Amino acid sequence: MTRSTQGRPRPEPFRILFVCTGNTCRSPLAEVLARRGIEERGWRHVEVRSAGTRTVHGAPASLGSLQAAASHGLDLAGHGSTPVDGDVLGWADLVLTMSGRHLAAVQEMGAGDRSTLLGAMAAGAEELGEGGDVPDPFGEDQAVYEETFRVLEEMVTRVLDRLEPIVAP
Repeated sequence: MTRSTQGRPRPEPFRILFVCTGNTCRSPLAEVLARRGIEERGWRHVEVRSAGTRTVHGAPASLGSLQAAASHGLDLAGHGSTPVDGDVLGWADLVLTMSGRHLAAVQEMGAGDRSTLLGAMAAGAEELGEGGDVPDPFGEDQAVYEETFRVLEEMVTRVLDRLEPIVAP
């Protein structure tokens, strides 16, 4: 599972997909948080995307998510939603969902044992299905988006910490 780059082995890409409903609030925030964490760790072979179970192509991130990200130095201005389909799921090595409903949807579409709840993975309980859902801030005030950002930041950090033995170069 390594490729040679100028005589040195290089790990294959490891691909993480975050999934929520509309791909405008929670999963884009998780994606941008993961991108920052991946960059901070120097993982050039880890890729991350997000998608939604009930969305259309190209919807922007919600205003609340844009503002929450910006208040922490992150940019979601270029985000455009992506619907979950077989190709998107096939791209991913690990699919992390925001709720049990999303998990059921991606598993029905073939994600199988490559998928789990983000909260469960963060808690180290993905096999047990524990960890809980990430509440949807859609339509709520900015304080709720900030709390969602904080929860996602903690969960994404824990997931990246757990993945380090597997994906660190």
